[in-house]
Amino acid sequence: MATVPDIESVKKEITSYSLDSEENIESFRLKYLSRKGIITEMLAGIGKAAPEERARLGQELNALKKMADARFKEAKKRLEGGAASQKSAADDPTLPPAPTPVGSSHPLSQTLEEIKTIFYRLGFTIADGPELEDDFHNFTALNFPPEHPARDMQDTFFIRKDENNPENDLVLRTHTSPVQIRLMKEQKPPVRAIMPGRVYRNESITAKSYCLFHQVEGLYVDKNVNLADLKHTLITFSELLFGKNMKYRIRPSFFPFTEPSLEMDIWWQTGNRPGQWMEILGAGMVHPNVLKAVDVDPETWTGFAFGMGVERITMSRYEIDDIRLLYDNDLRFLNQFP
Repeated sequence: MATVPDIESVKKEITSYSLDSEENIESFRLKYLSRKGIITEMLAGIGKAAPEERARLGQELNALKKMADARFKEAKKRLEGGAASQKSAADDPTLPPAPTPVGSSHPLSQTLEEIKTIFYRLGFTIADGPELEDDFHNFTALNFPPEHPARDMQDTFFIRKDENNPENDLVLRTHTSPVQIRLMKEQKPPVRAIMPGRVYRNESITAKSYCLFHQVEGLYVDKNVNLADLKHTLITFSELLFGKNMKYRIRPSFFPFTEPSLEMDIWWQTGNRPGQWMEILGAGMVHPNVLKAVDVDPETWTGFAFGMGVERITMSRYEIDDIRLLYDNDLRFLNQFP
């Protein structure tokens, strides 16, 4: 077993060892720190020392090992730093670094943000509400009669169904129209806002339909609001989103919460495929029963409402023919939308 002078002698060797090259540093490691190095052999010999000496020798040898290890790491770091600072003639520190890949917005998010920006320009604010709704806000206040098909289990995800008292029903909202009801109950007219958000329908998943999708609905209630105001708003929005040259048509329709009601189509053509009319939104003048449900006098106030599916608009803008692609999270698809 090494004695104290032996430890002191090794300490002096470690302190004076020249570590000015990669070869010397590796030689130092092999001589003192490797599995067959001097310090390892000295530690292995502690058991041969007298019992009363073992604790002290162990402390001194551990301190010796730490000192050698610190000198080795410091020399290696110094050598590597020096190598890094030596640039070849081919290095050009003025060149920009290689680009780092970053994520991008989902095509649905891009479309939704553009829709919101357009309505900001048209003077609309944004309102939000819960995705879990009660019967009153999702159906009753929107003039849905008790026998309306939308209340059927095939169309709606019911979280709680009370056959005896439908007012206790809880559903995943089937549209963002409940936000309109909440807004008019909290804020007296005039009201001018859009309501973007997710909605849920109990539908089969196909290339054209999904069990959840995104809507942007809008509401404008004020004095003397008329159908011409609605048509002007929809046409202006469509031209800002699809361009001045877009072809559109407006035709009559029916919704329980608007009267009269209409739908708006745009002419959709991709590549060499035959073009076709595609419905992008439904709208109409707010039904007087809806205004009465939120204590707004329909004799004093009038308004219009509209609603559009973000997925359908996204698919038309980017020529996507399968809605499921928007939810598969496939990077091969998403990387096409920087």
